[in-house]
Amino acid sequence: MGEEVLIPITFFAALFGVFYLYISSRNRERLALIEKGADASIFARRGKSGSAIILNLALLLIGIGLGIFIASLLHYGLGVDEEVAYPGTIFLMAGVGLFTGFTLTKKLHKEE
Repeated sequence: MGEEVLIPITFFAALFGVFYLYISSRNRERLALIEKGADASIFARRGKSGSAIILNLALLLIGIGLGIFIASLLHYGLGVDEEVAYPGTIFLMAGVGLFTGFTLTKKLHKEE
């Protein structure tokens, strides 16, 4: 077989292996806790964790979008090299978005 076929097969096999190990180990942990008589409330999902993920993802994507916009302003308006402007501002604004998401998520969980 060609190498170009082996790379995607290996990637998807590794991805499947990671998910399989995660799910099977989580199942074993839960069964062990149930056998010991642990409280089942630890398995309940908190309502705000889903909104925290969406909040963080939204702020990350907003940061990336702002990074692209600011990079184009730097490149075309101020003449900054394209190789410097785009990666630098995209990573900077994505980091600002993630930090803002972390701060807002911490504030959201503190209100609980």
